Amino acid sequence: MKPPLLLIGHGTHDETGVAEFGRFVHRLRCRLDGLPAEVSGGFITNARPPLGDSISSLVARGHHHLIAVPLSLTGDRRALGDIPGTMALEQERHPTLEYDLGRPLGPDPRVLKLLAERLADARAEMPRFVTDEPPAEIAPGETAVVLVGHGSTDPAVNAEVHRVSRLFWETHAADLLTVETAYVSHTRPGVPGGLERCRRLGAKRVIVLPYVLFAGGVLERIWAQALAYGANHEGLDIRCAEVIGDCEGLADVVIDRYEEALAGGGQSSAPAARRPSTVLPVTRPFPAGRTPVDPGAERDAGLVTAIAPRLSGARETGGAPLTRSLVDPAPLDPAPLDLEPLDVDAFEGETFDPETFDAETFDAETPEPEADGEIEADSMIGAVGRGEAGEELRGDAPDGPLAQPGIASAV
Repeated sequence: MKPPLLLIGHGTHDETGVAEFGRFVHRLRCRLDGLPAEVSGGFITNARPPLGDSISSLVARGHHHLIAVPLSLTGDRRALGDIPGTMALEQERHPTLEYDLGRPLGPDPRVLKLLAERLADARAEMPRFVTDEPPAEIAPGETAVVLVGHGSTDPAVNAEVHRVSRLFWETHAADLLTVETAYVSHTRPGVPGGLERCRRLGAKRVIVLPYVLFAGGVLERIWAQALAYGANHEGLDIRCAEVIGDCEGLADVVIDRYEEALAGGGQSSAPAARRPSTVLPVTRPFPAGRTPVDPGAERDAGLVTAIAPRLSGARETGGAPLTRSLVDPAPLDPAPLDLEPLDVDAFEGETFDPETFDAETFDAETPEPEADGEIEADSMIGAVGRGEAGEELRGDAPDGPLAQPGIASAV
């Protein structure tokens, strides 16, 4: 027998929403009876049955592994409630309990299809709010849609509703003027703001499409806001569609989330020791005694390994010390330099006169440094402020390349 399906609903004081939730749980029991798998459901707050009672009933019947699916179109934890925290409390009450948490229901192509069906019903059958006169013929290009979500204090959740609006417009309402986004509460624009935008864009008919699962208080607030706006704009045909509701299409999406979590695609509550590790070992070598300063330096391990022999060769040949390492911010210990003592007496009594100084004569008398081979200046990359060969210098770069005997390139 497969693990039971536990449907999690956010609490509501509206009896209509609670009743529709119960009917949907019954529908899934009939659908999953042939698997076989039990189905139960509960609310986190404000409604019965509480989620804890449903879990206790399943555990009492011998189920210690559950598949929990939140009945939510978005991943808004503020609206649905703290599911991981609630389930953690239930695991304290039932130490043998484990669960897999499925993904929210939207945006799913089947959910968008259900919205398209509600929109088609509203265009064909729903009367206008403001007047009982027969509606005039209005072309699709003069019809707009306001898709209304719950609204959240989390900007990412609100952005997800905007994404649904765009997907719905391009996949199911491309012939309409526009699909605007509005919210019932917590953020802007509200339903009147969405309707006003459609009116200013030239819409003669606007259909309010609730992005809501079940009827109840939220739907009533959407209708009330649309009716209040329509009372002051009698020339605009405003209609309101129904919610997605208890239907076979929604049951298909929930069953898909159940099967996905059952196959390991959900968030598991099993201890980490029981799950395969997802941490991949680092296979690229680092120089001995060195570790990355941060995780981002790990991706440069191959580069560090490639230049390490050159750095070692530079130290052995008395190269100039690097003041900053790609691996460790601590400066490298410079190799002792064998410098000739400066003969100060040779300059005694001489002064520098800029008017008589001849740069060409000075350059001709200055001996060139000995080197094993000629190095093109453009191939040198200074230790500070240099990019790839041929790039312009940055503001912090020196006028010329920094000389480093024995190193053809510093990076």
